[in-house]
Amino acid sequence: MAFKLPELGYDYSALEPHIDARTMEIHHTKHHAGYTNNLNNAIGGTDLEGKSIEEILASVSQHSVAVRNNGGGFYNHNLYWDVMAPGGAETPEGELLEAINTAFGSVDSFKEQFVKAAATRFGSGWAWLVKKDSGLVVASTPNQDNPLMDVAEVQGTPILGIDVWEHAYYLNYQNRRPDYINAFWYLINWDVVSSRFKG
Repeated sequence: MAFKLPELGYDYSALEPHIDARTMEIHHTKHHAGYTNNLNNAIGGTDLEGKSIEEILASVSQHSVAVRNNGGGFYNHNLYWDVMAPGGAETPEGELLEAINTAFGSVDSFKEQFVKAAATRFGSGWAWLVKKDSGLVVASTPNQDNPLMDVAEVQGTPILGIDVWEHAYYLNYQNRRPDYINAFWYLINWDVVSSRFKG
């Protein structure tokens, strides 16, 4: 089965004014669609066909650059659209809140680390909240890499991620990446993050 571009569970305008509808539409229908199509082309006719995206990424060092870049782009954007879903809890609660407090001392301290990871990622990439056996950590990755990959500096299961490629924010924020990162806090559906944490 080829990978498919997921439909968003909300309208392109649903995240306004923080992320504008035009950015969302281009990001989803051009960038994410491109990663999806290129991933399918890269794995077509290989032993990767039929494997889950998680299986592919776990051994990505053994595969082509096209599989690494497009497999990461496919997975990362799936998570990104999911955790920004409108509605749901606006702050961490329950087990996730406890885990954040244990790992970082407070939600504010976690936010500071996450913002720093996103703001200081040179060039294109992502910042993540990552679930490890030892607890939660903040990490960042270049390009379309993510913590599921065996090449990642910090490995684990990403439960929250922000895209800091310029295509994610440039129409609205131009070079003001910090403004986009700050706006991201208004968009997170913590119910979704919590379910990823428990899953």
